[in-house]
Amino acid sequence: MSSRTLPLIGVSLVMGLGAAWMADSWLSARLNATPDDHLRSVVVATVEIPFGQMVEAQQVTTVRMPMDSIPDDAFNSSEQAVGKIATFDILRGDIVRGARLSEHLGGSTLASLIAPDKRAIAVRVDDVVGVGGFLLPGNRVDVLATKTTSAGSNSAVSRTILENLRVLAVDQTAGTDKTQPVVVRAVTLEMSAAEAETLVTAQTEGKLQLALRNPLNVEKKAVAVAPPAPAPVMAVAAAPMPKPVVMRSAKPQGGTITLIRGVESSVINVR
Repeated sequence: MSSRTLPLIGVSLVMGLGAAWMADSWLSARLNATPDDHLRSVVVATVEIPFGQMVEAQQVTTVRMPMDSIPDDAFNSSEQAVGKIATFDILRGDIVRGARLSEHLGGSTLASLIAPDKRAIAVRVDDVVGVGGFLLPGNRVDVLATKTTSAGSNSAVSRTILENLRVLAVDQTAGTDKTQPVVVRAVTLEMSAAEAETLVTAQTEGKLQLALRNPLNVEKKAVAVAPPAPAPVMAVAAAPMPKPVVMRSAKPQGGTITLIRGVESSVINVR
């Protein structure tokens, strides 16, 4: 054995022992490590949850996701979501968020879908007013009102009185499990108290028509205001010209006469 062999064997043994120690330390650290602080449990939907449906326990589960990808209003346990009402369609795999759920405080499911500052108003519709039966809960519509301008006349004026109203229910259905057009008798819309007053007034004055909006179009234009009815023209009779007033002088023979016509006067000599 040469004199260089022993040092090489010693260096190899030291490097091998160092590598083994580093590997053992890494494995021990991984086995004894606590759950990653960058992950958090979050509730996701296991099936599609339609609009207006109550969330059930078998429809949700919890998974761990990076904290920077989780919304602030996400739930971290299934119990927080079960029993609430879906105010939007929730797809399979979606994170269940508080903004898409509403508390069920008793009564009908529809009452839980109404925003705290809104009201639900039903509008009687037919196949035309109801946009051919294509209205579904969750759609957005505009309301047009048609009013006859004068009694016994065929002329009428139409204007948009309300915009971007959400459809809460069609007939007595608040779910969106149907995709085929169905002609219904009534549509329930969500609106503010002031908008409800406008709608009820328009119903008594004429006919209503609903216009389906694209869900991506959320802009509101200035609602047209019906022009005021022209004031009746009253015929004013022309004032009659005043009769001329003749003033005679006190002298019995000759003299002058002052003739007054309106605001003009003239003097006439009389012999």
